[in-house]
Amino acid sequence: MSTDGVDTSRRRFLTAATTVVGAVGAAGVAVPFITSMWPSARAQAAGAPVEADISKLEPGAMLTVEWRGKPVWLVRRTEQNLTDLKSLDSTRRDPDSEVEQQPSYAKNPHRSIKPEVAVLIGICTHLGCSPTYRPEIAPADLGQTWRGGFFCPCHGSRFDLAGRVVQGVPAPTNLEVPPHVYLSDTRLLIGKDEGAA
Repeated sequence: MSTDGVDTSRRRFLTAATTVVGAVGAAGVAVPFITSMWPSARAQAAGAPVEADISKLEPGAMLTVEWRGKPVWLVRRTEQNLTDLKSLDSTRRDPDSEVEQQPSYAKNPHRSIKPEVAVLIGICTHLGCSPTYRPEIAPADLGQTWRGGFFCPCHGSRFDLAGRVVQGVPAPTNLEVPPHVYLSDTRLLIGKDEGAA
């Protein structure tokens, strides 16, 4: 077959132009498809660390913040609360926090970085209910041995002010301690481990 009279440079130009237009079109289709697989801004924010200001948290008071869709309780324990924690070890299922429900820096008698501030995920380890904060000492409905803590009215699980589960209740483990770090004496970042970059 003869190529006499055929403009090969024009043919090469048209072939190159068609290839470029096809590649741009393919990229135009691929980009939205690929970006649709990325988590949304809302989903990314749901897992992001949350900052909490505890400067106005009075002794005995509790503040609740949300992290990853879960309630996180911040409780400022009193000196009496800390003294009482030591006396409760014999009635706790896991007094020394042997079950991994907390970061290593919170594996201590008060299960926190600062003894006076408890940081706990407010979800019962039995069936996922949310216990109520009961800071009072020896109320009639909880008995003479109650020294403040969290009571789950759904099935009767009880936790002390360090989130340690009481023996003989349905909850199998202590309340979870989320990763957290102090940015200052009054600012706390939940969702980031102490010492993490």
